[in-house]
Amino acid sequence: MERRLVIGIAAAIIVLLLMVGSCFVGALLAPELIGALPSMEWRGTEATTAPPVVTREAKPHSEETLGAVREPAPAATPTPIPADILEEASVEERLVARVYERVAPSVVHIRVVQQVSGGEGPGFEIPGWPDHPELPDDFFRRGEGSGFVWDKAGHIVTNYHVIQDAEEVEVTFLDGVTVPAEVVGTDPDSDLAVLNVERAGDRLTPVELGDSDRVFVGQRAIAIGNPFGQEWTLTTGVVSALGRTQPSGTSQFSIPEMIQTDAAINPGNSGGPLLDREGTVIGVNTLILSEDRASAGVGFAIPVNIVSQVVPVLIEDGEYAYAWLGIVGRDLDRETALAMNLLADQRGALVIEVAEDGPAEEAGLRGSDETINQNGAALQVGGDVIVAVDGQRVDTMDDLIVYLVEDARPGQQVTLTIVREREERTLEVTLGERPHE
Repeated sequence: MERRLVIGIAAAIIVLLLMVGSCFVGALLAPELIGALPSMEWRGTEATTAPPVVTREAKPHSEETLGAVREPAPAATPTPIPADILEEASVEERLVARVYERVAPSVVHIRVVQQVSGGEGPGFEIPGWPDHPELPDDFFRRGEGSGFVWDKAGHIVTNYHVIQDAEEVEVTFLDGVTVPAEVVGTDPDSDLAVLNVERAGDRLTPVELGDSDRVFVGQRAIAIGNPFGQEWTLTTGVVSALGRTQPSGTSQFSIPEMIQTDAAINPGNSGGPLLDREGTVIGVNTLILSEDRASAGVGFAIPVNIVSQVVPVLIEDGEYAYAWLGIVGRDLDRETALAMNLLADQRGALVIEVAEDGPAEEAGLRGSDETINQNGAALQVGGDVIVAVDGQRVDTMDDLIVYLVEDARPGQQVTLTIVREREERTLEVTLGERPHE
C-alpha cells in the first residue's frame, strides 16, 4: 500500500511538471493576449512576452518607486569588462565593446498598446482565427521597438511606425526603470517621432550625433536595439551603400539618402541608433528588405542629418513641413529618352503626372501624355524632363527629392531647368507645403 502511495505521488509530480513545462512552451510560442484576441505585429515592431531587462536591478520598476527606494543616481552603465579580459581581446573587439559601454545607456526599449476598432479587421493572419471575424471594440495589440535619448530634457527619438496610433507608450532604460512617455511630435514622411519622459537629467545619457555626409561605404556600422524583445542587443556590420531612397511606409512620400547596412536589423530594432566606430549616431534603423521578416543583411537607416533637421522642429512645433513640388516622376532611362527623340545619354527626372492645382501645375510643368510599348513594357513618355533645380544638376528623381527635403522650404521660389520637346527652358516655381494625404 505504501509503495503504491509513493508511486502515485511520483506520477502526480511528473504530470504536474509536464503540465508546467507545456505551459512554458506555450507562453513562448503563443502571442500575448489582451482582452479577447492575440496581440499583433505592427511594421517593424514585434509582439512578445520578453523578460524584463536585468542590469543593476532585478526587475523594471517605476521612477516613482525608484525615488522612494533611493536617492537619484547617475544613469546606469553596462557592467565593465575586466581589464584582463580586455587585454586578451583584439583591437576590433575592444572598439566594439567600448562603443557598447558608451552608448547602451542612451538606448531605450519602447512598448506600446494600440487599439483596433471593432470591425476593422486585421488585414493579416490571426493565429487561431482563420475566418477573420469582426474585431471587438476591446481588441488591443501590443508592439515594441527601440529609441534613444536625445537630450537631458527627456526627449526620446524613435520611428513613427513604432508609436503610430498608440494609446499607451512606456520607455524602459538600461537600469530597468520603466516610465510612461508622451508623444510630443511625429513626422510620418520621415518615419520619425519624438517622445518625452519625466526623468532627472543626471539619469539621462544623450547620444552624440555624427555627420551622415561623411559616412562611406565599407565603414564600420554598429546597431543597438531590442530585436524580438531581446533588450540591448548589439550587432555589427558595415555600411553597404549610401543614397538609397525608400518609401517611408507611413506616408505617400519617400525617405532619401538612407544608409544601407548589413548589420543585423530585425523587428524590434526600429527606432534604435546606427553608430560609427566612435559610437556617434549616423542613422536611425528603420526598415529591412526580407522575405521572412528577419534580417537578410539588407537594412536601412534614416541618415542622421535628416534626423538633426527634423527632430528639433518636432520638439518645438510637433510636426515638420516639407517643400512640395507636386509631381509624380521617375528617372529618365535610355529607352524612354530614345522614345522621346532625346539623346540616349540624356539624364534627368521625367515628370509622369502633375498634381491638380499644385505648384508644378501653376508653374506650367507638364506630365507625360503618351504611353508606348517598349519590349513588352508600357512606357509613359512626353513629359517634361527636369535637369536642374536652382542650378544644381538633376540626374535622377532621387536628386530632386533630396533637394526638396534638405535644401528647400515651403514658399520658396526655385528655378527649374527642363527639357521639353528637345529644347531646354526654365520655369519659376513657388513651392508649396506637402499635403498630409
